Amino acid sequence: MKEIVILSGKGGTGKTSISAAFATLQANTVMADCDVDAANLYLILQPNNYREETYISGNIAVIDYNICIACAKCVTYCRFDAISVINDKVEISSTACEGCQLCARICPVSAISMLPSDNSRWYIGTYRNGTVVHARLAPGEENSGKLVSVVRDQARKVAEEKNQTTVLLDGPPGTGCPVISSLTGAYKSILVTEPTKSGFHDLKRIAALVQNFKVKPFVLINKYDLNTALSHEIENWCNVQEIPLVGKLPFDTKVVEAMIQCKSIIEYAPTCEVSNILKQVYDKVIKND
Repeated sequence: MKEIVILSGKGGTGKTSISAAFATLQANTVMADCDVDAANLYLILQPNNYREETYISGNIAVIDYNICIACAKCVTYCRFDAISVINDKVEISSTACEGCQLCARICPVSAISMLPSDNSRWYIGTYRNGTVVHARLAPGEENSGKLVSVVRDQARKVAEEKNQTTVLLDGPPGTGCPVISSLTGAYKSILVTEPTKSGFHDLKRIAALVQNFKVKPFVLINKYDLNTALSHEIENWCNVQEIPLVGKLPFDTKVVEAMIQCKSIIEYAPTCEVSNILKQVYDKVIKND
């Protein structure tokens, strides 16, 4: 099984729009949206026939007030400031609680217990060109990297059932835990950047991370014509780093128009320059491997 992940060092580079374009280029495509904190690929792909499953992200402390003596010992020991006394009543903030279980262990009357935090979900749905797996990590919950692993595992299972050898991953932005979980064991990566100082800076960071994981990178510059001088600088950097530059996409308002219609640019304007370049990138990096 080969997994190709589309990444960007920062948000807002157009990574998901490009992922959606790849998702609508061939039938029976298997997509995994690994941005579990803010998944949005499904907004374009509009999947249906959903399967929804609960994800246990950890544990959260709850108080049995029939037992609690309001001694506030737990308040003293909680290093996350998740417990406080309000109107002589001990209360635990569900968003601040890290589920470390210390309060439950030190409570002198065993009034605190740990319950599974089950507000997060992962989904499998079919869309017009295949299957997409995505997830929603509830606000304040932890283990985003583990939830990314669940999304990837489910996408692999779907691909095996459909006799597909490739899974496309729409990765999260940045270089943190969810990105590492998306990247680990991947075969190739397409790094989407933009001709801005922050875009170039974060491209260098994500490229270093990708190469550290021995994953072959390819660079794709989005909206290159908004700053041709910086785009040229990025291109020179790619040459020095021996990272293939597989495409430079021009700025085109049709990309936004396509999103408004819940379509990829390939579906909305299949003959425009952006679509033609993306088809070439798809053939070069994904299809003709």
